[in-house]
Amino acid sequence: MDFMNDKDERKNILAFLCVCIVWGSTYLAIRIGVSAFPPALFAGLRFLLAGLAMVIYACLKGLKFPNKIDIRRLSIVGLFLLVGGNGLVVLASQWVHSGITSLIVASMPIFMALIELCLPKSSRIAGKGWFGLILGFSGVVLLVITSSGTGAINVSGALILICATLFWSIGSVYSKQFRSTGSIVTHIGIQMLAGGIVLTSIGIFLGEVSRVNLTLKGIGSILYLAIFGSVLAYSCYIYILMRWPASKAGTYAYVNPLVAIFLGFIVLKEPISLKILICTGVILMGVFLVQTSKLKPVSEAVLQVDSVNTSGEV
Repeated sequence: MDFMNDKDERKNILAFLCVCIVWGSTYLAIRIGVSAFPPALFAGLRFLLAGLAMVIYACLKGLKFPNKIDIRRLSIVGLFLLVGGNGLVVLASQWVHSGITSLIVASMPIFMALIELCLPKSSRIAGKGWFGLILGFSGVVLLVITSSGTGAINVSGALILICATLFWSIGSVYSKQFRSTGSIVTHIGIQMLAGGIVLTSIGIFLGEVSRVNLTLKGIGSILYLAIFGSVLAYSCYIYILMRWPASKAGTYAYVNPLVAIFLGFIVLKEPISLKILICTGVILMGVFLVQTSKLKPVSEAVLQVDSVNTSGEV
């Protein structure tokens, strides 16, 4: 039994690392993409492609689809996460420096923990986890403040990012409040299709079609985000959401800025200072404390729901 638990936890950690690394690279892809595509259409096409791929795969494999009630619930999750969350991040990326964007988005685990604290039947992290959340967020603040080229913050863009972070947190916590029929693949496909359809419709309504500038970089960004950012990393995020509290799963947001900085060093030869290395240690220590913190016990009813979720429900 312990061996199986260790094996499952290793899968959780691998999925978490995938989210940290892949989503850490998507800030660059988004910045490139919005230079060629208007924001709503850019985000919408990404999720339409990824959602269609997931649904087609589910049909070919004969996977079970959820019932109508669960489709509605899953669509709501998709609207919170992908329209309110990712869509607003893409919108704000036109005006807010990526360092500031990472800083604001890194507040997500705090939002999640506070929302879960208000729900009587949600699993919660213990005191060490809360210390890790605060430590990790402090490390991100130091990282952005001490990094060169942070740039000025656009107030409107910052407010949009705060709203995006809140929407993503609400969607993440809400996804844990019900159990759905069907396969996890169909769940993810439905969420992405719901978000993609709404974002694309918004883009068309706002007249963004006339502003599309087809370039290899823009098309490459959409394909990268659809395949790696959506199909791979988003699937891993939903996977760990089923097994960890949302506040614990959301600590990927602390690691994303680190990934972006080190990718800049490897790809663009940007320098890494001692201050950045110190902030890296602080952030990783915060994530380590959250990941190793014990969960507060939940009621037997909630444990039963969690046991059902591990079989493939959101």
